[in-house]
Amino acid sequence: MSDLFTAASVTEEPRNEAIAPGAVLLHSLALPFVDEVIAALGDITAEAPFRHMTTPWGAAMSVAMTNCGDAGWLTDRAGYRYDRVDPETGQPWPAMPECFRELASRAADRAGYPGFVPDACLINHYAPGTRLTLHQDRDERDYGHPIVSVSLGLPATFQFGGPKRRDPVRSFLVRHGDVLVWGGVSRLAYHGVAELKLGEHPLLGNQRINLTFRRAL
Repeated sequence: MSDLFTAASVTEEPRNEAIAPGAVLLHSLALPFVDEVIAALGDITAEAPFRHMTTPWGAAMSVAMTNCGDAGWLTDRAGYRYDRVDPETGQPWPAMPECFRELASRAADRAGYPGFVPDACLINHYAPGTRLTLHQDRDERDYGHPIVSVSLGLPATFQFGGPKRRDPVRSFLVRHGDVLVWGGVSRLAYHGVAELKLGEHPLLGNQRINLTFRRAL
């Protein structure tokens, strides 16, 4: 899929939007990094291709995934977990590019979480019609570190709730270059992505790529 990742330009000045206690939507913050990030994505997916993982109860996920960093997030019949080895290749996950790490650290610092250094990046590929149901990020060892989520390509509706599944859920439009950061009292908030609408992004076509940075180990 490396041919899908082409150059980008910076067109907007970043601004911050608080969406919940400890959670911030940083509009356009990733745009200065897009050229390097998209080039690096092509290299990563050539080494560790996108795949549709299976839930512990046997259902194939509609969103295709891969990883880079010291460990990758996995789901299969054995459950949810992090592993240093890609089960499809038998090799370690691709190293996290420096531009990824710098982007995640800068976003976390802007959101009030200085010193964040991710060791894992889950990369999700959304095609029109796919979605990610409400869930918590709770497979990491230390919840003291924030989650940093970068949106590229088609716009999407990001859903953000509270620490309980029945808590009210708010919806936010995330566009190409936007970054969401949450931690603190919102670290275990339920969140998801509504069904992606059909569209055509000038750089990435009819797809959305999401980078989720975590401190997993």
